[in-house]
Amino acid sequence: MNKLVFDVGGTAIKYAIMNEKAEIEEKGNFPTPMIDQPTFIDSLVDIYEKYIDQVDGIAMSLPGRINSDIGYVHTPGALIYNNETHLSHRIAGQIKNRTGREIRISIENDGKAAALAEAWKGNLADVDDGVVIVLGTGIGGGIIHDKKILKGKDFFAGEFSFIMTDLRLKGMGNAFANVSSAHALTSGVARKKGLDPESVDGFQTFEWIQNGDEEAIEVFEEVCNAIGGLIYNLTATLNPEKILIGGGISKQPIVVERIREKADEYFDQIKKIGMEMPRPKIDVCRFNNDSNLIGALYNYNLVYGE
Repeated sequence: MNKLVFDVGGTAIKYAIMNEKAEIEEKGNFPTPMIDQPTFIDSLVDIYEKYIDQVDGIAMSLPGRINSDIGYVHTPGALIYNNETHLSHRIAGQIKNRTGREIRISIENDGKAAALAEAWKGNLADVDDGVVIVLGTGIGGGIIHDKKILKGKDFFAGEFSFIMTDLRLKGMGNAFANVSSAHALTSGVARKKGLDPESVDGFQTFEWIQNGDEEAIEVFEEVCNAIGGLIYNLTATLNPEKILIGGGISKQPIVVERIREKADEYFDQIKKIGMEMPRPKIDVCRFNNDSNLIGALYNYNLVYGE
């Protein structure tokens, strides 16, 4: 039977009715409630009631550090009302209260869901070890090892946003989230031009880059260079066969192309002193807008053995 799948973001919640092949039969979205957790949960149950006779399970992707084995949210990203919450139980409880029905629910971190989507049906399906780097407000992602998602002891593996870019400095201002994300690119270009960061988006930024704007290109080069360095470090740590770049800006061919070039510069410097390193294939994610939905569904299958 079909599943109801949610991709919860900081501004909007996407949902879809999906079959076992991850084909989307119906989809929609609505603004993420920011008031409190009961309002958030009720918004999900409202959608469930709409499809109550069409689905027998709920799969979710969510920001934060999440115990996906039991659906417990330790840290919630922007949705602070979900802090230290056994969210799957609370949602299931409200569904039981409102409809009288019991239902199985799974929850996975959004970056890990994106990696699971690629491992299941995307550009990591043909490898045992790979990495997904998602460029957004921060840098999300996931690590696939022996065809399984690497979670870590505290479900923190793959949180690339927190990696430091300069070991002489400490604090999140020096972390990849604030140096090499899509938001870092657009806000960096805005600062360079003396503009309000809220007034500059990705479309405007890449229009400047494509038109040869020196300020936009300078920031773009810095961001790509940092991501190339991240790829170098991940290679030394994990030795993946493939590293995929995702997020909205990855649709611009120049992004992955330039990241490849910058990564090669790091590897070439090591080669010059006679220490050849293996180089992963760097590619784009197959799925973008629907990746978290697909990965959340796959996580449901893993949790419940379907």
